[in-house]
Amino acid sequence: MRALIQRVDEASVSVGDEQLAAIGAGLLVLLGVGRDDAEADADRLAAKVLALRVFDDAEGRMNEPLGDRELLCVSQFTLYGDVRRGNRPSYVQAAPGEQALPLYERFCERTGALRGRFGAHMRIGLVNDGPVTLLIES
Repeated sequence: MRALIQRVDEASVSVGDEQLAAIGAGLLVLLGVGRDDAEADADRLAAKVLALRVFDDAEGRMNEPLGDRELLCVSQFTLYGDVRRGNRPSYVQAAPGEQALPLYERFCERTGALRGRFGAHMRIGLVNDGPVTLLIES
């Protein structure tokens, strides 16, 4: 699994004119599921995201985990786009939808994340806090 994690002041996800979810301060997670991923990967990545110390403590150092802040997770198979050859991304390493959906849902359940709509063409709005952006692989 691959997760692009952004610390945000606010984030939202919409399909067309319908806003599916919105959060205040917390994390926006763009989550990609690969062909070789399994439940253990979803569990390990969820635990890692919840434990990340990327929020400022009283002294202004990144030393606090998510805690009571919010989390929004959006499925993002394009994190597996491979452009090493040519200019058109190849997505052969991305898991097919029937494999990816249960792992995406498992990650969201483990983290208590609000969600986008799996497989939909979504619009994501965010206001970075920092910016703080991390790429994590399971």
